[in-house]
This record gives sequence, C-alpha cells and structure tokens, in this order.
Amino acid sequence: MTKLDPAQSFAKQCDEEIAAMGTDIPLQRQALDWAMNAARHKYVFHFAWMGRPIIQYPQDLVAMQELIWQIKPDLIIETGIAHGGSLMFSASMLALLDMSDAIESGISLDPRQSRRLVVGVDIDIREHNRQAIECHPMASRIRMIQGSSIEPDIVSQVKDIAKDYERVLVCLDSNHTHDHVLSELNAYAQLVTKESYCVVFDTVVEDMPPDSFPDRSWGPGNNPKTAVWEYLNMHPEFKIDKSIQHKLVLTVAPDGFLKRVA
Repeated sequence: MTKLDPAQSFAKQCDEEIAAMGTDIPLQRQALDWAMNAARHKYVFHFAWMGRPIIQYPQDLVAMQELIWQIKPDLIIETGIAHGGSLMFSASMLALLDMSDAIESGISLDPRQSRRLVVGVDIDIREHNRQAIECHPMASRIRMIQGSSIEPDIVSQVKDIAKDYERVLVCLDSNHTHDHVLSELNAYAQLVTKESYCVVFDTVVEDMPPDSFPDRSWGPGNNPKTAVWEYLNMHPEFKIDKSIQHKLVLTVAPDGFLKRVA
C-alpha cells in the first residue's frame, strides 16, 4: 500500500470528517434551527466585502473562495447585484488569480489589461449602488447589465460575452421563485464549463417554515431548490456536489452547488 504524504493524509482525514457531518442528522437539524433563528435578526444582511454589503453567509463565501481558486475561472456570471458586495468578492478573487499568475510567470500585469471579468445582471440597479460600484477599486473587472436575467435580449448579451472565455462559473441569486430560477438555469447553466460550477443560492428556502417569507412570492414548494431538482432531471451533465454543503453545515445553498461533470 502506498503511504500517504502528510498533505494527502490530512485531506483524507478531512474528507472522512466531512462525510460524517453529512450523515449527522442531529447536527443538520441544529444548523437549520440556527438558520431559522438567525433569520429573525436578518443575520445575512450584516456583512460586507471591500466596503459593499454582500448579503451572504460568511461560510458560503469561504466555499466560493475555494471553488474560484480551484477552478480559476476567467469569467464569473452573477444574477442579482443588490449592493454589489458579491461582485466585489468575485472581482477580488479574480484579482488574486491574476496576481498568482503574475508571480508564477514573473510578468507584471496591469489590472486594466486583465481578461478576467465578472458580469452582474439585475433587473433594477439602483443609482446609488451603481455609482458606488463604478467608483470602486475593483470596477475595472466588473461589467453590469440592467434588465431581467431571463429576458431573451439580456440572456443574449451574456452569452455573447461568454463565448470569448474558456472557464466560466455561474452564480444565480436574483428572484427566488421556482419558475424564475428554472428559467435562469436553462439560460445560463449551459455556459458553465466542465469541472466548473453553477451555484444556486437560497435553496434553503425549501427547508424553512411556510411563514418565513411573508413579503415574498417564494416559499416551500416554490423556490430555487425545487427548480434545481427539476433542472437536474433533464440535465445529467450536472451533479449536486453535496460534499460542499456537508463541509459548511451552515449554508443558504443546500443542493445548490452544481458541478458540471460532462
């Protein structure tokens, strides 16, 4: 038997512990209870990235960091902009990838000449948010498109951009109804390159009590997770990477980390 080196041994141990957490039903229930209680205090709204509110769990940001470093995308497509924090997160990760490439190659890179790009789509980019994003140090890596993410013209614009990129990661985080998310999956998941991911946020809505979203049109039975399930029935080229949610325990995206395997 081949002896594992220390790094391999550590990774193997982590994999075993993560798998165990995934089958720990009391732990999963505690996590959901925590999520429901934290939601009463609008927990997810209390974090920022490089000065812009991001509206994500810190745990999910760690997972996204790992994915971006692993995939090394040259294009990240995001639906849902809000205050722009997620755009800043993705852009800053792309900047780190550029820095890593520059160190490895020994060639300095002007950020304004980088091909790596974040494209954000939102039906309503509020002017104060647009101004803050356009004035941000990460702005040169960001392109915003205003309009419904499922309108044919908007989808066409995004596809036209994506055709020039080799490694594409997609994040869906706009309108959370079943029909809207399913339409987004049909429009954008096909742009994801093999071994990359389409990350569908707020699938946790399916697991929350029916009265959790009184001012929204989504809820149990009508949400991103139900859209993911329907999409996967027809698209075997994607698989749910459950190891990510098992590792995080606390996540807004259970069943939402979709890896393209074919």
